[in-house]
Amino acid sequence: MKKKLMGLSAVIGSAALLGACGGGDEKEVTVGAKNFTEQFILAKMTEIMLEENDFTVDMVDNMGSTALRQALESGEVEVTWDYTGTGLITYNGEEPIAVKEEAYEAIQEIDGEQGLTWTNISDIDNTYTLMMRQQDGEEMGISTISDLAEHVNENPEEMTFATDAEFGNRDDGLPGVEETYGFEFGSSQVSEMSYGLNYEAINNEEVNVAMGHATDSRIEEYDLFNLEDDQQFFPSYHAAMSMSTEVHEEYPEIEEIMAPLAEELDTETMMGLNYQVDIEDENVDDVARTYLEENGFIE
Repeated sequence: MKKKLMGLSAVIGSAALLGACGGGDEKEVTVGAKNFTEQFILAKMTEIMLEENDFTVDMVDNMGSTALRQALESGEVEVTWDYTGTGLITYNGEEPIAVKEEAYEAIQEIDGEQGLTWTNISDIDNTYTLMMRQQDGEEMGISTISDLAEHVNENPEEMTFATDAEFGNRDDGLPGVEETYGFEFGSSQVSEMSYGLNYEAINNEEVNVAMGHATDSRIEEYDLFNLEDDQQFFPSYHAAMSMSTEVHEEYPEIEEIMAPLAEELDTETMMGLNYQVDIEDENVDDVARTYLEENGFIE
């Protein structure tokens, strides 16, 4: 957990200045983040942009998904980035929704009744994905899951698949994909392993196809690509801002400040930012600030 603290002299100086100018209350918010790179980057960009607009920001990061949600509900955290699918399925026990806008509208309504407001949905979709090596996809003519299904049905013993146990057995994982697209890997063709090893397995050519998450930086590092989910099976996990309704009403300008960034970010951009941190070992703060400066969000 990190806290940004003002020095005593800065606090006294700010208070004196406000008193002299007849200023109002200082704008303060707490921004939260989960415990993976994408969340660190999104939270840092939020912190920077809000501070550029005269907010004092406290940062609470490196939290598990459930812990962050509880912190948001309790008021320990006031602003965060989360995912529509997580909000619907994990937090509220709702059925998955594949269509971006439908998922967004649903979570807005459901969480709105619980004192939480969702705003600024982006085109970052960190949903499940099926991955192949670029070269294999080109040679086999496979770019979509429908293409994969056709190839598997025509060559039933050829393709092998790497997955973690959860995805391999969930209705919104492999069984659902196979049912929706009308194909099936044989039991001997599916290898279950700890998440993360699936990327190594496909990179090392131990399997032809693997499950993953769409913005994972290893997709770029290993020259993989995400098969297009052309029948829109996988739930929408689009990133959007989630905040307490009280804070949204007190500081409606937060939504306006963050709108240009949310409109610009997409899955490919986020994967590239994750890559800079995870693979090139760059600092989260530097990656976030450089992106904001180069794209004109801050000076």
